[in-house]
Amino acid sequence: MSALKNNNNTDEKKKRRYLSPEKKYQIYLESQRGDVPVGEILRREGIYSTDLNRIRQKVKEGALDYLAARPGAKKKTVSQEEYEALKHELEEKERALADLSVELAVLRKKTNGGSWER
Repeated sequence: MSALKNNNNTDEKKKRRYLSPEKKYQIYLESQRGDVPVGEILRREGIYSTDLNRIRQKVKEGALDYLAARPGAKKKTVSQEEYEALKHELEEKERALADLSVELAVLRKKTNGGSWER
């Protein structure tokens, strides 16, 4: 009977635990200090050594990205909706400019007898 209960418990899926970036960084710092065995940290936090390796890799990548960044103004990003609205506005202005240049050419021909110079 107890064997059936064990099988039922192992069939249930464990809920995936979400760790915030702050918590991951705290785990990283604690594992780097060396005063507490890594195995104890892993058991206490309920994570595997592969999870800790992944956290260490992300911290390294983040530090390298930050250190590689050049000083100065950062690139500004816009949302997809804003981008599409700006693109549409630019197309409308280009059409209006083309229409105005045609009108200007027609007016110049009428007023100057076809001459472009004044």
